[in-house]
Amino acid sequence: MEGLRIACVRYLNTAPLVEGLEKLGGVTLVPTVPSRIAEMVEKGEADVGLASLADFATARTALSLLPCGMIGCDGPTLTVRLYSSVPFDRVTTLHADTDSRTSVVLARMALAKLHGVRPAVAAFDARERVTPGQPPARTLDESWPETVLLIGDKVVTDHPPASRYPFELDLGEAWLRMTGLAFMYATWMCRADEADSARIRGAMDLLDHQRRHNATRLEWIVRRRAAEARWPEDLARRYLCELLRYEVTPRAREGAERFLGEAASAGFLPAAKVAWADEAALVDADRRFEPFTE
Repeated sequence: MEGLRIACVRYLNTAPLVEGLEKLGGVTLVPTVPSRIAEMVEKGEADVGLASLADFATARTALSLLPCGMIGCDGPTLTVRLYSSVPFDRVTTLHADTDSRTSVVLARMALAKLHGVRPAVAAFDARERVTPGQPPARTLDESWPETVLLIGDKVVTDHPPASRYPFELDLGEAWLRMTGLAFMYATWMCRADEADSARIRGAMDLLDHQRRHNATRLEWIVRRRAAEARWPEDLARRYLCELLRYEVTPRAREGAERFLGEAASAGFLPAAKVAWADEAALVDADRRFEPFTE
């Protein structure tokens, strides 16, 4: 694959998809924040990107989903969590870590369906613990708002004090309770007008092969990446090997369609028809795949 630009983030949860890609000839990883990935693909700054479903729904340029890898769950996620100092049916404002718009929408859906509330949403910089436009808090406790959504590594490495939040909700677990389906937070995407090109077909094949390759060496990835991400190794192993899902299965596709449809019906996202690229590039993946050996 010559000159392929791949936009992604380097969190622990992306390692089973992106580990080793930077060593492949002709591949350039373009690191960025999650909220920028779909826009980079739209503008042609990246050929493919690991972007959230909410960004797919709101993209100004039509995008196609690539069935060669995802970040999802089929139950608890661990790193997509609501924290509240009041019962969830009394939440009036949700302070949201804006790294993932999909998680924000899922939080709003869970609060509406499970607890009957539709709170206002306020941006919250979880790393700095500030709400944009508001004065800084006077104390550490006050730096954590009444109700907050946190995602990613910081749920483990910079989590709030337990005494501050007696009420917690894992959003992957909430989705399973609401629908009985798996959930897809993010998947590989490209511009829709490029989806049938030989270049994207080659990219799909490459990304699918790397995901399968990494699946055979998850223990090695845990040992290599847990300390770097400041995770306890045993927790990182459970997270990557048991909780998260990386293969785009029919169950995951059904969950993605259900999420986008219900989010649109609730007014949380614009209506968006799920558009998957052709899987023809992947039909011989099992025959070509060679397992990893250390």
